[in-house]
Amino acid sequence: MKTIFAKNTTVQKKWHLIDAEDKVLGRLACRVASILRGKDKPIFTPNVDCGDFVVIINAGKVRLTGAKLENKVYRHHSGYPGGLKTRTAKNLMQTAPEEIITMAVGGMLPKSRLGKAQLKKLKVYKGADHPHQAQTPEVKGI
Repeated sequence: MKTIFAKNTTVQKKWHLIDAEDKVLGRLACRVASILRGKDKPIFTPNVDCGDFVVIINAGKVRLTGAKLENKVYRHHSGYPGGLKTRTAKNLMQTAPEEIITMAVGGMLPKSRLGKAQLKKLKVYKGADHPHQAQTPEVKGI
């Protein structure tokens, strides 16, 4: 048998809907990263974007285990002297819970142009409403 390598033109992309309510952040991010890369498909090829689109709803209700809500710190540096910005997970959950999930999933994807393209297929929403009903996303239980 010959090995089949996927091509961008032959890959069928589906839409998945995931409810993040009461899901642990790391376990959710791991599963979503696998779907975005396409590792759950039999035609997975590492250098081709064969993953699917993922819509995550109820991002504000995701769980962090242990004392991560108070102790976990997200850092960002502007590049200028004294430009270190820090935000705790608790503060970020109140203001922008979508960013927590996006950063967790982005950390599990390749650090390349392909990884950035795969991360663009992730759509995260704070509440239960999302504008992707026309794509008829398949409800995925994790």
